[in-house]
Amino acid sequence: MNRPKRKFLALVPVIAALLFSTAANLARAAVSGAEFGPRIGVSSDPDQMVLGGQLEFPEFAPHMTVDPNVELGFLDNRTVVSLNADFYYHFAIQSSAWAPYAGMGLSVNVTQFENDVFGNSNSESNAGANLVLGAGVPTRSGNRFFGELRVGLGDIPALKFMAGWNFRM
Repeated sequence: MNRPKRKFLALVPVIAALLFSTAANLARAAVSGAEFGPRIGVSSDPDQMVLGGQLEFPEFAPHMTVDPNVELGFLDNRTVVSLNADFYYHFAIQSSAWAPYAGMGLSVNVTQFENDVFGNSNSESNAGANLVLGAGVPTRSGNRFFGELRVGLGDIPALKFMAGWNFRM
């Protein structure tokens, strides 16, 4: 097995531990009003389709939430797994159901490249930061639909347009 594949495989237990930890936190947060849901979108540089999921933990400070998410990007001859830890400030607008937010967060990305026709591949891990602008609107059922623009700083996808749905626990 070549060295880059070993690096990628060495990250698998770390990703599994993060997912397990997130699941444990999800169980604890169920009684505290956290939200969870799917997200879908597109990214630029690399040009990919992106699928994922997120959690939104209730305000830990006035108008501030913690929103970790996991995204899987595919196409453009590579697969990108992004682990993001975002902090959002939610703005209150009187007489409007829409709730805009702005935030930033850290991101760790594991990218696996498809290099040649013989199936050889290479992988790398990168860290960066995201700047996020978005808005959410409540649905009749009490859940929330959102859309956001994510700008990547560092060796991570440069731009993402995402939409998603949050469900109350």
